[in-house]
Amino acid sequence: MKKSNCAIALRELEEKDAPLMLEWMHDPDFQKAFKKRMLDATKEDVIGFIMSSKIPEQVITGECLHYAIVDSNDQYLGTISLKDIDIENGTAEYAITIRKAAQGKGIAFEATQLILKKAFQELGLRRVFLSVHSDNTSAIRLYEKAGFRYEGEFREHFVIDGRLVGWKWYGMLKDEYYRQINV
Repeated sequence: MKKSNCAIALRELEEKDAPLMLEWMHDPDFQKAFKKRMLDATKEDVIGFIMSSKIPEQVITGECLHYAIVDSNDQYLGTISLKDIDIENGTAEYAITIRKAAQGKGIAFEATQLILKKAFQELGLRRVFLSVHSDNTSAIRLYEKAGFRYEGEFREHFVIDGRLVGWKWYGMLKDEYYRQINV
């Protein structure tokens, strides 16, 4: 598996991250990639989300793990998550958002490798999956580079900005993860 040259880490979200989280939430270009409308999010909304996103000591079914992606100066670069973790079935949904200022530097790829390590090696999950807007080609390139496999598409699944949008599904199994890290 190819490594990037980024010096990044994952840490718990902190209140100081709120202004930079709002930066991407209020960007209309980012909104096009999301089902949930975030353009109207307030600082209080974001702080509420951060406070509800404390990382538990023991992960249980239904839990979501949201991490800040940070550089060596602890500056917030984005958020990466394992959502709706199902311990019994060994699954979780992956999600990532990277600030515009941090895009194109390998940060999303490196953060994805860190969250996949957490999912498969630390939590012992057997499958991580994601969904993506069908014409979000830059995100799809990242997911495929990271080893996610295309599983199908819900065609004309959502209306976003008055357009019918397909929703693609990708997944990675535990044995696929271990094969690629041992290459």
